[in-house]
Amino acid sequence: MVTTQYRSQSYAKMGPSKLKRLLSIAFRNTRNWGAVAVFALMAGVSLPVWAQPKETLIWLLRDLPPTMIFEGPKKGQGVIDQLLPLLIKGMPQYDHTLMRVNRARGMQMLHEESFTCDPSLVWIKEREQWIAFSIPAFRAVSNGVVVRQEDRAVLEPFLIDGEVDLAALLSGARKKVGVVAERSYGQFLDTLLKQAPPGALTPHYGNDALGSLLQMQRLGRLQVVLGYWPEIRYQAQQQNITDAQLEFYPIRGTGKYLSGHIGCSDTPQGRQAISEINQLLRTLPHERLDQLYADWLDPQRRSDYLKDAKAFFEHQAEQ
Repeated sequence: MVTTQYRSQSYAKMGPSKLKRLLSIAFRNTRNWGAVAVFALMAGVSLPVWAQPKETLIWLLRDLPPTMIFEGPKKGQGVIDQLLPLLIKGMPQYDHTLMRVNRARGMQMLHEESFTCDPSLVWIKEREQWIAFSIPAFRAVSNGVVVRQEDRAVLEPFLIDGEVDLAALLSGARKKVGVVAERSYGQFLDTLLKQAPPGALTPHYGNDALGSLLQMQRLGRLQVVLGYWPEIRYQAQQQNITDAQLEFYPIRGTGKYLSGHIGCSDTPQGRQAISEINQLLRTLPHERLDQLYADWLDPQRRSDYLKDAKAFFEHQAEQ
């Protein structure tokens, strides 16, 4: 687990009076905030701005290409990699700590009475019981299934207007579908996956779960993998698998796009932070962030995504 501190600083000029100098010395040499504050009030002197304690907001980060990229030639070029510094800059009232966590640890911390936020979450109803969600922060192409080109016939019985009927595919249970364990794929797909018969899914729990599933697929041990196309493309490239070797199909009933949200622990501090984050999200330059995401799409999807995302966030800003 790696943490990085971001200190938001502000300064106030001190007057020449000896009393203020004494107050400054007292502040530096005591951990008793109450004593310093009482002393200041009795002396009729206000505390300097830099003396006010700030709450620390912990940002939970997961290696989730292409939204967050921790290593490699594309390090730091994900959408959330670029969005998070804008949020931190817009929230100088907090000290900010960046903490790298795995999926399980991140969810555990959001459950706790801590001041934590995750900048890349999918909304599902169950999570609202313990997570305060922001308005949409970015738009992603919805999940689909991918097969190798030579295995396209596996999905033909389940295709309707070019989209896969996932419920029918899972109920057949003849071909297992690879999934990242404990990941939310959105309300609609989560419901289908929970209803899948025993043996229909092949969950992978590792930190590089999707990459491992694609390797299993490449070796013929698995034919169908569920996921986001940009993430699948990125992970496939890491495994030396080209776009031409794969075929991606949308899933019937999911809709074209899915929103990514910022989620904070459902505490008074978390809810306050979400209120402030929502104000920032309505004014941030979404065109730049949309382009960052679009760069991960194949050319045939890129122009449609940019047009649709622009219309979505313009409508959101008006609300």
